[in-house]
Order: sequence, then structure tokens, then C-alpha cells
Amino acid sequence: MPKVIFIAPDSSRRELESPAGWSVMEAAIQNDVLGIVAECGGGCACATCHVIVDEAWAAQLAPASPNENDLLECTAAPRTATSRLSCQLKISASLDGLTVQIPDRQT
Repeated sequence: MPKVIFIAPDSSRRELESPAGWSVMEAAIQNDVLGIVAECGGGCACATCHVIVDEAWAAQLAPASPNENDLLECTAAPRTATSRLSCQLKISASLDGLTVQIPDRQT
């Protein structure tokens, strides 16, 4: 199974294996990763699953949809050039090792 690496605000790392097809948010929620709130449950209707994708991976992702882009303007932590909503990032074999930073706050 592909791995996703979550970097917490305190710089601690958590590496998880997750089934392909799951979102990064689903992997986080199913494994009790702190800092991913996901109030809307993955419906791309809030911004509480905000992550900052490692620059080495950012170019490998599909661009944010207009809806995701709009929601990224509403994140509690400042948006960065590689900010994404983890509910919109689908895990696949080609993203094995995807690394994301969890912001210091979601609400």
C-alpha cells in the first residue's frame, strides 16, 4: 500500500500505509492523526483538512479545483503556495511517500 507521511506542527513524523483511492484526509482520520479536523467529512465544503504539501511532491498533484481553491482562501492557518485540502488528494501508487505538513491550527 502507498505511504503518506504527516509532519505535525512540532515536526514529529508519522508514516502511514493507506489503500489507493482513499484521500489523504481519510487516511488521517482513520488513523487518528491529530490536526486534521475534517468537519465536512470530505465534502470539500470546509477548510479544516488543510495541509501543506512538501514542495518535492506539489508538482506531481493535479491542480486544485476552483472550489478547493476558493476554500483555501478561508484556512485558519496562512495559505502557502503548496497548500491543499487533504480531502481532495487521492492516494495512489504514484504518490507513495507523499509528505504533508499539518498546520498549527484548522479552526
